[in-house]
Amino acid sequence: MLINICRFISLLTVALLTGLAFAHVLERPAKMLYDAALYITLQQTLYVAWGPPNVGGILEPAAILATVILAIAMRKQQWTFWLSLSAAAALLLAFPLVFFAYVAPANEAFRAATTTAVPANWMELRSSWETGHAIRFMLQLAALSLLLFSVLFDGRENARSPA
Repeated sequence: MLINICRFISLLTVALLTGLAFAHVLERPAKMLYDAALYITLQQTLYVAWGPPNVGGILEPAAILATVILAIAMRKQQWTFWLSLSAAAALLLAFPLVFFAYVAPANEAFRAATTTAVPANWMELRSSWETGHAIRFMLQLAALSLLLFSVLFDGRENARSPA
């Protein structure tokens, strides 16, 4: 029962996290056409709930922690352990690695900017922010897919084991 609870929490938090990242990917084509003032306005107003102390800022560490705990709980089931551990690794690549390399510097610059005082390299920062979120989405989608595969493989492992 404990493994099922761990699995449920991991799948739910990773799915919600992937949804947040997918929203960024869907918005990207339009946002790449915006001028600096509109882009900065969006960055300072639309994405407040994505970061700490709001839901997005809590959701990502929760998804990572839940998936690491799941991997530990699955350590005796070979396939599901490795799939869960790989999912945790993908999440850890998305955050902190990709986040702090691509997204955080842009967040910092856009937070300090105003619509009349735009960073000279705002287009480069925009590209970094948007690219970082696209990479994060791919990693989070991979993590979600691995977790879903782990459910399928776990069912097969349990079906083969003697009762």
